[in-house]
Amino acid sequence: MTIPLVVGVDGSEASLEAVDWAADEAVRHEVPLHLLHAAPRDHEVSDVIGHASERAVKGAPTVRLSSEVLHDDAASALVDKGRNAFALALGSRGLGDLAGMLLGSVSLAVAARADCPVVVVRGAAEHRNDRFGSVVVGVEEGEGSGTAVQFALREAQVRRCRLVAVHAWSTQVGALTTAQAPSWYALEAHRRSPAQVLDDALRTPDEQYHDAQVSRRVIEGPARQALLEAASEADLLVVGARRRQGHLGLQLGLTNHALLHHAPCPIAVVPRI
Repeated sequence: MTIPLVVGVDGSEASLEAVDWAADEAVRHEVPLHLLHAAPRDHEVSDVIGHASERAVKGAPTVRLSSEVLHDDAASALVDKGRNAFALALGSRGLGDLAGMLLGSVSLAVAARADCPVVVVRGAAEHRNDRFGSVVVGVEEGEGSGTAVQFALREAQVRRCRLVAVHAWSTQVGALTTAQAPSWYALEAHRRSPAQVLDDALRTPDEQYHDAQVSRRVIEGPARQALLEAASEADLLVVGARRRQGHLGLQLGLTNHALLHHAPCPIAVVPRI
């Protein structure tokens, strides 16, 4: 049985936009779509699932749809479902979030803890509706970004669009490409040019996704700025995240936190295997 793409719904407009995005994504990848609404036991459950189901079918009539309501903490319920999911899709803000918040607390918690890719559906309609024909992936030095690159290549292939692979670097001794980069980055960059780092990250997945159109961008400067600029003309931004040593969850780092709060398009956080 094919594992589903799971989308969290709470009745907010942001979660319904995530349903729209996830329904198209499920059809694109030929996987089922599963709608999940979590609420405390003493909370009156309205027809959140019914409205979300109608919206999913209206936007993607061929989607294979299922749904459920769980009486549990929303973040915990979604993380648990993510252990057997193609991906988790979430809105950028929920009903309970304070006005002015850039990213909802549930979305941030799930992005930091899930075992599967988490897509926070952000941005204006033009960024959510595949109008740019571009997927952007951030490539790091160090352990590599293999899982994120593979995810991004798969997205570019099924969307029949180009993949833009971005590697940002600095000439400063001890400078970091991202908050997670190791302290020996400057030495390693001296051994391999930034262009070589990017080529090495793309080489193995390229053999599997040989039809994908890939362009490379090597940029001297902060990774956050480079990726936000690239994402301004993208339908999806993909970044990787390490697992924290000795702790549950992922090491999102300052760069990924900034991207989750400010990305102009949907952003996928892909755990490294």
